Amino acid sequence: MKEKLQRFMYGRYGLDSFGKFTIIISLVLMLLANFVPARMGSVLSLLCWALLIYTYFRMFSRQTYKRACENQAYLAKTAKVRHFFASQKSIMAQRKTHHIYKCPTCKQKIRVPKGKGRIEIRCPKCNTTFIKKS
Repeated sequence: MKEKLQRFMYGRYGLDSFGKFTIIISLVLMLLANFVPARMGSVLSLLCWALLIYTYFRMFSRQTYKRACENQAYLAKTAKVRHFFASQKSIMAQRKTHHIYKCPTCKQKIRVPKGKGRIEIRCPKCNTTFIKKS
């Protein structure tokens, strides 16, 4: 059975990040349709099913170039949001061991280890020195 599915999917596009996004949106719409009045719920349910059908169409499509272009357009539109959350995740991971300061002149972010006391920080971009407490 697994081999048949692999043979069937050979040459087809499969699931990508845009497909994952449409599946998540359709699941959210499906949940939302249960909590809103009947007429609005049926519209949301219809929209949810349309998104799921579109996602499956994309997954089973043999036109991989077109699907890849759609995915690249999605990734380009969401790049700023994804970068913001990735940088926030990085900052939160380093929070226990490092302080992140901004240079007062050029606003460059500088990472300094915690627990060193009062230190003089030199900006690597503009060579400005300023004193902060780590």
